[in-house]
Amino acid sequence: MGSLNVMPTYKAYFNLNTTLFSFNSAVQYVGGVVATPFAGYLADWLGRRRSITLSCVITIVGAILQGAAQNVAMFIVGRFIIGFGMAIAQTACPIYVAETVPLKHRPFALGLYYACWNLGTILASSTSFGVRNYTSNWQWRIPSLIQVLPGVICMAIVMFLPESPRWLVYQDRHEEALEVLAIVGAQGDTEAPEIQLQYREITDTLAFEKSRNLNLVQSWSTKGNRKRLTLASTFSFIVMCGGSNVMVFYFGSMMSQAGIKDYKTQLKISLSLSCWALSFAIFGSWLAGRVGRKPLCVVSLGGQTVFLFIFGGLVGKFGTSNNNSGIYAAIAMLFLFQAIHVIGVTPLTVLYPPEILSYEIRASGMALYTFTTKALGLVTVMVWPFSFKGIGWKTFMWNGGLNILMVIGVILYWVETKGLTLEEIDELFDGVKHSDVPNLKEVSGKDNEILISTEMIKDASKHDGQAR
Repeated sequence: MGSLNVMPTYKAYFNLNTTLFSFNSAVQYVGGVVATPFAGYLADWLGRRRSITLSCVITIVGAILQGAAQNVAMFIVGRFIIGFGMAIAQTACPIYVAETVPLKHRPFALGLYYACWNLGTILASSTSFGVRNYTSNWQWRIPSLIQVLPGVICMAIVMFLPESPRWLVYQDRHEEALEVLAIVGAQGDTEAPEIQLQYREITDTLAFEKSRNLNLVQSWSTKGNRKRLTLASTFSFIVMCGGSNVMVFYFGSMMSQAGIKDYKTQLKISLSLSCWALSFAIFGSWLAGRVGRKPLCVVSLGGQTVFLFIFGGLVGKFGTSNNNSGIYAAIAMLFLFQAIHVIGVTPLTVLYPPEILSYEIRASGMALYTFTTKALGLVTVMVWPFSFKGIGWKTFMWNGGLNILMVIGVILYWVETKGLTLEEIDELFDGVKHSDVPNLKEVSGKDNEILISTEMIKDASKHDGQAR
């Protein structure tokens, strides 16, 4: 949408005013809000893999409708369906990666999940730039229809992936779960000590959660779960209200505010920014496994705040002038803002929430997180064009002030989860670990070799029969 929003053929075809301009962009979030009550249930009922496949089918249908839209109503319906499918994906995908990838690779893998969103922006920006000289309506239809491609690729890849081992254990498919753990963590060796430890830890924890037999409302009523859900839902403010959302949808408006009004130049800068962001996002994914979650978020969000303030000041000073130095400085701030955002907040977007949520509320909690994210996205995407029109560069200043409050909240309230398995993280919230096996990091020696035998794991478990 960021690319479409600068195309004259798109604006002319739908004869957009400010309200319609905002709603065409924001209606995707309406679809996301509507989908979230079903997203968590589907992830638990169908499984993680099949939910991802379903999301692909839905978004492909939406992309076709958007690209083939004959009127604004058809365009809006297509965007709505895309948002509906994305909400299912944004619930199931992070859960799947968090529950399947080994601990040592989890931060990098989940970081790559959102880093690859930059591949999508590169695809959109490069396609839009490639058709920039078209004068027909294909100028905006081609970038819309190209959205079909990622969905098709994803469906093809998912066919060859295993199901989440934790979901399999919860369905009492223990042999399959053990096999998946071994495939992804020990080259298929089901007797490897570290695999036996993880398997026992998972089965003990899920057996405990099953024994409580709490319904959805009851599972949310415990003190530990309230803290988990509060962290997950409030993280949505950092994701959607930190300033990056406006860059996704209204990059052209930001460029116009900075003094760059030619849409072809805007598309060129957008493509450059997407490539720039991808490189830093990959670095951020690598960094997420080596830096704690709290310091990474504080540094990233704090840096966003500084660059947002400077950008706002430069826009206010030089946005309507012919001072090229001031204009270029403002553009440089956008590049720095995007870099610091994708280094920290981007990998944490899908790393932190599924980590802190226990299995019994992981799907419903991620659905809640998706709901609050989509709802806040709807508000910000609808509000920004009116804010630009009303107060101009001051928009960036109040956004920076909001970011300061978010930084304080992270420092005071966040729980650090670095280096812990999903089951070990439960102890931080519940005060007790629901398995008697040692923590993985406590039995790791030099070069991360596991110095524990299968017999030690067996001896540590006091309820082997119940877990199995």
